[in-house]
Amino acid sequence: MRLPDFEAWAVFAKVAETGSFARAASDLGTSKATVSKAVSRLEARIGARLFNRTSRRLALTEAGRAAKLSAARILAEGEAAEAEATESAALPRGRVRLAAPMSFGVAHVAPHLPAFLAEHPEVSVDLHLSDAVVDLVGEGFDLGLRIADLPDSSLRARRLCPIRRSVVAAPAYLDRHGRPRHPADLAGQACLGYAYLPSADRWRFQGPDGAETAVTVTGPLRANNADALSAALRAGLGLAVQPDFLIWDDLQAGRLERVLTDWALPPIALHLVTPPGEPRPARTTALAGFLTRVLGAAPWAHGD
Repeated sequence: MRLPDFEAWAVFAKVAETGSFARAASDLGTSKATVSKAVSRLEARIGARLFNRTSRRLALTEAGRAAKLSAARILAEGEAAEAEATESAALPRGRVRLAAPMSFGVAHVAPHLPAFLAEHPEVSVDLHLSDAVVDLVGEGFDLGLRIADLPDSSLRARRLCPIRRSVVAAPAYLDRHGRPRHPADLAGQACLGYAYLPSADRWRFQGPDGAETAVTVTGPLRANNADALSAALRAGLGLAVQPDFLIWDDLQAGRLERVLTDWALPPIALHLVTPPGEPRPARTTALAGFLTRVLGAAPWAHGD
């Protein structure tokens, strides 16, 4: 019986994660030639090319894409086994790839990272910010933060805190156009739209008696990033549905005001999501624990 070439599989996983032979070699502390030989050895063994290589681009083949997840598990399990077997290796070290929504990541994740990196000097963080839903497995992320009512999926999710959303506007706008008392009143208002809502132009509410209603809204501005609506809101251009983590300071300072407070928008929450499979490297566990602590303690997370 011939044992699998675990080293070659681990090297392939690192190249697939980084998208580069040179970056994989740097992460693994070896030479580019050694990485290239390991991948070639694995391709010869399985009888299929794993990458299409040109002078400018490295891309996974169909066989490479099919093998990527299993290879990543081999690498993660090997790292975890070493961490358990060697006391020095139990210290978090290496790179963690983290995906987060754009506005949330800028305002509430990036400011905390210096403290995390000071606690763990041998860990680095690759932070990817986007309001689009990122494929954690396909794009090689270790952790993700998602703000949603999560559907069933193969990802593992930990609910960190609820996210309150409200219809808000500047007091000056409301003084001019009136304060809506019922969602139907929004039909005659200027409503600023967030493109990544499930239905950006149709807002759904639940009333104090449990009755549900929806209203089609229009307005002068729509954006695929909620933070991009902030200046227009403060300037009195209209109303918008915004999460507390984005408007908390404006609400406390009186620059924005909640309306329709008796009506609830569909509930969402902040989740920490990870790809399936065990075990996770110590660096990933450390960052997951850190984010759970600092984000769960934020004032907007509890409405304090």
